[in-house]
Amino acid sequence: MGGYRELLPVACEAVALAHRIIRSRAPVSVTAKGERDMVTDVDLAVEDAVREFLARETPDIGILGEEHGRTGPADGELWWALDPVDGTANFARGIPLSAVSLGLVADRRGVLAAIDLPFLEITYTAVDGYGAYAGDERIHSSGAQEVSDAVISIGDFAVGEGAEANNRLRIALLRRLGASAQRIRMIGTAAIDLAWVAHGKLEASIILANLPWDTMAGVLLVREAGGVVLDRDNTQHTADSSATIAVCAGLREVIMSALVE
Repeated sequence: MGGYRELLPVACEAVALAHRIIRSRAPVSVTAKGERDMVTDVDLAVEDAVREFLARETPDIGILGEEHGRTGPADGELWWALDPVDGTANFARGIPLSAVSLGLVADRRGVLAAIDLPFLEITYTAVDGYGAYAGDERIHSSGAQEVSDAVISIGDFAVGEGAEANNRLRIALLRRLGASAQRIRMIGTAAIDLAWVAHGKLEASIILANLPWDTMAGVLLVREAGGVVLDRDNTQHTADSSATIAVCAGLREVIMSALVE
């Protein structure tokens, strides 16, 4: 555990590097990389710079990034999970809800996290066993016990093949939870969703997908802040999970019951 903590300055400098790039330039090109999915020149510049930095500082740790896949040692159980700009659709339109997400993964679970929100000027960090922080402030998930007090974020709708079937549950969730929760939100970035569950700004985030670069850092933040992160089948979330459901402890049962079709 101590060894992971020693890597926190590296992670913080990596996301600070990304922050500087994002704040210094607006996106010039936006390229489609799938149905209704996109990448900007800034996403690519950030990933290239962070990869170069991490490869230099931690050459024995592999890197999985959203834009360039897996590089570095492929046989190790320790690897970085990087999303250079989580919330690219927001970023490309000048909506200031995007994040740089960097997690360190060991044995398929997050053990270190750094999430920077470049337009909100806050960095979230966590190390397994040492708590979760917003800047220098230790943070805790919400103590809500009633869904009527809950602000709940739901991840983006699915696109591409099978989207109609995949979105039936999302629509059902909007109906079920929208009738009882204080508010439902769709923020458009998993990293912020999870960081805000950790920070008690949201009571739950329901992401019916699990891309490690999107989720591994945020999952650790929530757990270190006292929240719970589960797969859709109510098992503990790992890098191999199919979904990412983060919730404050007091609302675990009501949120998970809403997922039963």
